[in-house]
Amino acid sequence: MGGAPDISLDLQWGPAVNGVGLGLQSEERCDYLRGVVDMGSNGIRFSVSNLAPPTARILPTLYVNRVDISLYDAQFDPRTGVRVPIPPPIIEAVIAALLRFQIICKELSVSDNCIRVIATEATRTAINSDEFLQAIKVSTGLSVDLLFKEEEGRIGALGIASGFSDIQGLAMDLGGGSAQITWLISQSGNIRLSPKGSFSFPYGAAALTRKLAELKEGKSKKEADEAVAEFRKEMVANFVDAYNHLQVPQELVERAQREDGFPLYLSGGGFRGWGYLLLYVNQVHGRHYPISLINGFSAQKEQFEDTKVLKDVARNACEIFRVSDRRRIQVPAVAFLVNVLAEAIPHGIKEAHFCQGGVREGVLFQELLPSIRRQDPLEVATMRFAPPSGDAILNLLISGIPKHSQTSSKRFPESISSQVIGSFVQTLYVHSIMSKESASTAALYSTSTGIMSSTHGVSHSDRARLALLLEERYEGELPPREVDFKNSLRQLLTPEEVWWTRYVGKLGLLISKIYPAGVVDEAKPRVVLSAAWASNLGKRKDKQGLEVTWTIQKVRRDPAKLKEALEDHVGIMHKVGKRKNWIGGEDGWGMAVDVKVVEEDIL
Repeated sequence: MGGAPDISLDLQWGPAVNGVGLGLQSEERCDYLRGVVDMGSNGIRFSVSNLAPPTARILPTLYVNRVDISLYDAQFDPRTGVRVPIPPPIIEAVIAALLRFQIICKELSVSDNCIRVIATEATRTAINSDEFLQAIKVSTGLSVDLLFKEEEGRIGALGIASGFSDIQGLAMDLGGGSAQITWLISQSGNIRLSPKGSFSFPYGAAALTRKLAELKEGKSKKEADEAVAEFRKEMVANFVDAYNHLQVPQELVERAQREDGFPLYLSGGGFRGWGYLLLYVNQVHGRHYPISLINGFSAQKEQFEDTKVLKDVARNACEIFRVSDRRRIQVPAVAFLVNVLAEAIPHGIKEAHFCQGGVREGVLFQELLPSIRRQDPLEVATMRFAPPSGDAILNLLISGIPKHSQTSSKRFPESISSQVIGSFVQTLYVHSIMSKESASTAALYSTSTGIMSSTHGVSHSDRARLALLLEERYEGELPPREVDFKNSLRQLLTPEEVWWTRYVGKLGLLISKIYPAGVVDEAKPRVVLSAAWASNLGKRKDKQGLEVTWTIQKVRRDPAKLKEALEDHVGIMHKVGKRKNWIGGEDGWGMAVDVKVVEEDIL
């Protein structure tokens, strides 16, 4: 496809790379610990991650910290605005932060050769870049990897890929000093991007803020507007030229033509600040967007490009979640860039997807083998909760979901993927030790603020699907305060998806009652389950829906009264099909559900 390279393994850290995904002895844990320092333009980020199997795909974090040192701002004299070398006090502060990080790495048993320091635009273009890097080497013993512009975009694209299961679209990284653009396709663990790497421009949020101020300084309003307009033309031309040289695959171009634009996948602090502004807009004035995580948050074209609204919010709102004063100052510059992109990108922008992934996630993700990368993050995150007979319970649950109809369009929605269903089974018993007062609520919040909230690489819609499934598994009973949150999660899905989360959630509830310990004797199963589409339901045999059959082993005497116990509970599934319980009311989305319990010989 246009000579696009696959992303290969980075051997920076040597033999430990090839061990990821293999069997692991406990004493080898240290070989999988990674310390990463991302010396960006607006701040310096420190982290320690564990790439040991089986959870390497979600890049588990053991330690994370950010030091508020702007290497970009430090290179401009505050009085004259003239470019200056990185001042000695700033160099000393950076070295001190690195020395503290080395102490933390030692306490966490991170090997010295597994600490990697990466620098980008602000360090690369500093007047005294060589002296700065040498001072770090002498004081800490650490060598700094200074990324070239193209490599910075490549690592950023990998960071974006780490935050999603599959990607097809344009990818951009907006730091403080620069902005990169490329195209990216990530499928089944294999990642392709432009053979040109990425194109980088000095249009970072901080750099663009300074540039726009310089264009206006000392000029009349008319002259300033003319200067800014000329600069905008230059930016548009540069992005158009970059697009033309990226060799975008025809499959992406044709999809953009069909769907009225490219999906944009955005990373970097500048874009994340824009994303948090959009989150704010969707959580005030009667709006209740339910998930406050930036990774996996998406905005449609109209809202993403509404720069006037977001500039007004940044200027007038008292407090904005995760938007610092520095980010507020940079909002007009980011708005300027968004307007340029809207004009420059052929076929337009369909939607924007925001990513937490950046340099840290990129350098870690490139270590992983494709077999690890292709794993679903939600399934990886939930596997530690799996019941003893997880596979058997999964097979039983799936048998309660009807197969695609061969004679009509009836089908289970593909958006509730096998990965979501698998994760549901793995977490089926997590909240079972809780009281009825708290189990449904804890389950409902588990994917956004609870035990799975920190999982890297899960979309907001999948978080909503799993949360609603789990809440229904605990009988769907909530105190009034939490009902609004449940309804806001439902707003992320279609009415059809919401109905099916109710149905499958109730299947999980019944299975958990039949197998409360999560243990299934597959040689002697207690029940067999089946589900089929039907068109002869109801008293008049004229309703369409599902016919669900629970089959239990026929025995001469049943002191446990399994049949009677099951018959007492199957009514909860029947209620899901009642018209008054359809999503949107009696004229909403739903179908009848007929449930039978029968006794047969189970061989």
